[in-house]
Amino acid sequence: MDALPEGVVQYILATISNAKDVASCNCVSKKWKDSMPYIRSLYFSRSIFDNLKNGQTSDNIVRQIVSSVEKLEELIVYCPFTSAGLGSWLLFVGSSLKNLELRMDNLVDQDSGSGNPTKIECVQVARNLESLRLWGVLMVQAPKWDMFSKLKTLEIVGAKMDDVALGEALKATPNLTRLVLLGLEGLRIVWIELQHLEHCNLDFSSSGGCSLTLTAPKIEYLEVQGCSWIRVQKTNCLKNLSIANNAGRVYMVDFGKLVALESLSVRGVQWCWDAISKMLQLAGEVKHLYMKVEFTGDFEALLPFPEIDLVDFFKSHPKLKTFEIHGAMFAALCQKNSLKNVDSDFMIPCLEEVVITVRSPLNAEQKMNTLESLVKFGTKLKKMKIRILRMKSSHSCADDFFEEICRFRYMNQKLVSIE
Repeated sequence: MDALPEGVVQYILATISNAKDVASCNCVSKKWKDSMPYIRSLYFSRSIFDNLKNGQTSDNIVRQIVSSVEKLEELIVYCPFTSAGLGSWLLFVGSSLKNLELRMDNLVDQDSGSGNPTKIECVQVARNLESLRLWGVLMVQAPKWDMFSKLKTLEIVGAKMDDVALGEALKATPNLTRLVLLGLEGLRIVWIELQHLEHCNLDFSSSGGCSLTLTAPKIEYLEVQGCSWIRVQKTNCLKNLSIANNAGRVYMVDFGKLVALESLSVRGVQWCWDAISKMLQLAGEVKHLYMKVEFTGDFEALLPFPEIDLVDFFKSHPKLKTFEIHGAMFAALCQKNSLKNVDSDFMIPCLEEVVITVRSPLNAEQKMNTLESLVKFGTKLKKMKIRILRMKSSHSCADDFFEEICRFRYMNQKLVSIE
């Protein structure tokens, strides 16, 4: 590298981001050390300071490296640090910093009573941030943030929050286009109003259920987990929608027109039937549909799906290309009256791939009729995958049903596969 022009060496060394490598490069030569201030990104791993000696602290070492960089644009810190340490680093690089990612480890309020700003409050020094990612956050009080006018991406993973605190934090970030909140505890009533939001991923942990009201006229991607009441009115741009509640019930969904919706995923143990039927009604233009809901029922009682007419269903979803259904929905399509409205002109025009999970041998004849009908009327069907998942039965009908499925696969070898 001594034979390379100084500008080339500087360019190469400026791409190094791992803090341990940066420290090593500083020891090679004066030429290399002089190139370190041009680094744009620094990354401090979780275990980088596990064996400190002679009274050294991670706060001081990070400050020493950060302060040697002229215009740092990205800082990622996973190693332990204090609020005082974070505040001192950001005083050096806050004005140039665009991307900040911190493992806060602050689910217990360690800063309480110290008189110093908390870790979450120290972040406000970096006012020109475009992306902020935080892990392990305690936000039970509204953060004292000024306006982050340039912030486009906010991601918080693993946090204890208060409804008001989250609302105030989002008020300070009005221009977000991407919002990711995963593993959040303590929230009950969530209001999100962001005019520029395009991508939103929400995962709430609440035993009693959480309600969500979202206003985002430009939203294109929305994934919600852990909400029992969901209201999203301005959805003309929404293309991908996923709703799940694996620990509770979904009682109500209220969406605007889903004219642009291409992909819909509905999952959970129990949904009220009104919520399921409303989603299916609104998603008439959907191309990709995934359904894995075990039961319906408005309260404690777990009820099976009511009968769904297969012909009416596909007439109501004419653009459906991929369709994945789990036990309960498949059983609802396999009732004795499901194929009563078949006429000579009926066909499933766009369906290309079907994945069906079968968990019970009951009503085997109707289930086979439904499988055969999908192949018969699916004029563009290319693949049908049948998953036999923990089929429970002490009777021989389970073996007979499986033999029928094997025979069906043999008759349609190019289309049908069994897992």
